[in-house]
Amino acid sequence: MNRKTRRFGIGFILVIGLAAAWLHMADKNYVYKALYHNFADINDHLIFHQRKIEAANKPQPWPLATNYNQLSLPKELQQLHEQLESVAFVVVHRDSLLYEQYWDGYSEESLSNSFSVAKSIVSILVGIALQEGKIRSIDQPVGDFLPEFREGAKAKITIRHLLWMSSGLNWDESYANPLSVTTEAYYGSDLKKVVRRLEAVEEPGQKFSYKSGDTQVLGFVLEAATGQNLADYAEEKLWRPLGAERKAEWSIDHPLGNEKAYCCFFSNARDFARIGQLYLQQGVWQGDTLVSPDYVQASLTPNGLTDANTGEPTTHYGYQWWLLPDYKGQFVFYARGILGQYIIVIPEKELVIVRLGKKRGERLDSHPSEVMAMIDAVNQMVP
Repeated sequence: MNRKTRRFGIGFILVIGLAAAWLHMADKNYVYKALYHNFADINDHLIFHQRKIEAANKPQPWPLATNYNQLSLPKELQQLHEQLESVAFVVVHRDSLLYEQYWDGYSEESLSNSFSVAKSIVSILVGIALQEGKIRSIDQPVGDFLPEFREGAKAKITIRHLLWMSSGLNWDESYANPLSVTTEAYYGSDLKKVVRRLEAVEEPGQKFSYKSGDTQVLGFVLEAATGQNLADYAEEKLWRPLGAERKAEWSIDHPLGNEKAYCCFFSNARDFARIGQLYLQQGVWQGDTLVSPDYVQASLTPNGLTDANTGEPTTHYGYQWWLLPDYKGQFVFYARGILGQYIIVIPEKELVIVRLGKKRGERLDSHPSEVMAMIDAVNQMVP
């Protein structure tokens, strides 16, 4: 080894050592895990601690439509599934399973990460807690539940502000930056510490700005309001009442820790479809009102706030649900995750569509292009 090479090697080791020391002193050791795994994956339940959500004592399998799996997907949609590496596609029509297809070894039993579809599930749990009286009103201050929100600018933040993604908190919704708070929340081990560091930098209730932190705060509100962790509350009040056939899982930040409320609810396509069917039925399941129809309606109403990115009024977001208020004459709403996880509901035709996969397409305005492609294709299948 010549002198120049030796100096370079020593310098490189020194830089690495200094970087490691800084990460340790800055309490950012989660970066190693983020760099190792590179990006979130639909199978990340294998790398995180998970809290189980048991299936129903008396599961309610979907009835099969008379023409179950006899319809063919339009060629364009089949190609899109292959291009975006879908692993599951399910269509429920009029409360019956009409079509399902799986790829890459997945089946009706396979768990898959829902990513931000979990945000819509948290919204439902807020509605349930409201119906039970454990939350008095969505205009109740967050500080009634979390002490760190009782003073200063954060004391103005209400549950509604969180549902609308309008808290004004300084959460950096960056997925590529290994030092961002979003990366720390996903790969770190102390969500409560992450939330305690947040500061209110804008007036709440003024602008729609998509932030996973708002949902994480909602998760902690629910824990304080119900006295249960999110997974247990979801199991008791949602998953079992819906007749889920398979157990689900929710990622937690450390053993016996807290659920990543903004993401990481793992289930299968058939059971995810129950979430859409519940809202299609205005919160009622087999005669039981799990969540108030009034809350469901409010959830699916555009918040109308100024969009922080476009400066235009927000027509595409309600209480943690994405909205297409007038897509080719149809009202459509859906839950979505970062890698193209979708629960899409077309009330006019009593349709629920679930897609799980490994990639997403390009966005058109505020919506992924494949959402419209799936809506068009299923409308073609079910005239």
